[in-house]
Formats: sequence, structure tokens, C-alpha cells
Amino acid sequence: SGSFGYIYHVNYRAVPIRIFITDDHPLAITGLMNMLLPYKHISVTGTFVSGEGLLEGLKKEQPDILLLDILLPDTNGKELAQLITATYPDIRIIAITSLDAPTHVKSMMRNGSKGFLLKNVDQSTLVEAIDTVHAGGEYIESSLKEQMLGNILNFRKRMEAEGNEKIKAPRLTNREKDVLDLIVKEYSNQEIADQLFLSIRTVERHRFNLMRKFDAKSPIGLLKSAIELGLV
Repeated sequence: SGSFGYIYHVNYRAVPIRIFITDDHPLAITGLMNMLLPYKHISVTGTFVSGEGLLEGLKKEQPDILLLDILLPDTNGKELAQLITATYPDIRIIAITSLDAPTHVKSMMRNGSKGFLLKNVDQSTLVEAIDTVHAGGEYIESSLKEQMLGNILNFRKRMEAEGNEKIKAPRLTNREKDVLDLIVKEYSNQEIADQLFLSIRTVERHRFNLMRKFDAKSPIGLLKSAIELGLV
């Protein structure tokens, strides 16, 4: 048995799986490194606290696996994953976050991530995800899979309740589409206003209109409806 009370099996290989860790919290990086330390087939070869630092590091060395926090202070996780996948297609990304909403899973997977874990991941699950992704597979933590399945089942029930008629997406203005996209990216009203050069009041009006058009009672309901209709 190894450290931290977990039982592990070492897969001996000539060259260890090279890992980069990117997280703006040094304690999170230390925690991940400590969990991986007992596994001789895994080697952490680089750590970074920002997206900019990561991109500079990638110019010098590319890992096999990148453990990537999707909420970095200087960049959007989805856009960073998309850029890295396009520039370094051999790097396999595992997104790690404290956000368990299925919308984040779909967004990151669509933009190149091969795995998705929560920050409270245990040691055995972390290593299983790394081994699975390195072998060419995809890995989504079980609790997130259950949430995604629940969303699909609820969508099918809605379809059946409406006589199997196709649920039509509401007609949105171009500005409403812009606002919806930024809501999905978790921008605040102030950030949306700054990004689109609008006033806070205008952003609030667009948000209200979106919730009315989607018949949503909360921001989460708005996101779920947008996902089901394939708008995000």
C-alpha cells in the first residue's frame, strides 16, 4: 500500500507519463503532486499558476497529460484548452474544477479536453483518470456522468409530454446570443457589460428577456434549456 491510506498498483514503464499541472492555487498544485508522488509510472515535470505561464512553459516542453484548472485569473479555460489542442495535438487535457455543472463538462470536452474531474477528487480516481486518458480514452467523474444522464432523461420526458414534437429553440437577437454565450462562460453582469460595451441595465434587460424566452425560472434553468437545444 502507498501513502495516504490508498492501495495502488504501479505500472512499470521505461518512460513515465509526464504531467503538467496548472492551477492558480499553489496549495492545490501541492495536493495533486503529493497524491501522484507514490506512483512511479507518473512524473510531474512542470507546474504553473497562470495560463500565460503555461503557454510559455509549453514552448520549451510538452507533457503527455495536462491537469488544467478551468478558472484561471488570466484566461478562459475553454479558450485555453482549444488553443493548446490546436497547437499541441498530442497533449491530452484533463480539466479539474470546483464547478460540477454539466455545462462546463460539455464545454471543455467540446474544446479538446479528454477528462473532467472535480477538485475534491480522491487519489485512486485521479490516477485512474490519468491512466485512462493516456491510453487514449476519455474520463468523466461518475457524479458528473449521473448529472448529464439526468439532463438527457429529463429532456426526453419533455419531448414525450409534448407529443414527441420537436422542441423549438426561441428566436434570439444577435445581441441576446452574445449575452447568452457570455452567461454560459460564467461572466458577471459587469463583465458582460465591459465585454460588449453595454450598460449594466441593458445587460440585465437582455438576461431577463432570455429567461422569459426560455421559460426559465433561474440562471441554471436557462443554461440547461440552452444546452438541451444545442445552443451552447
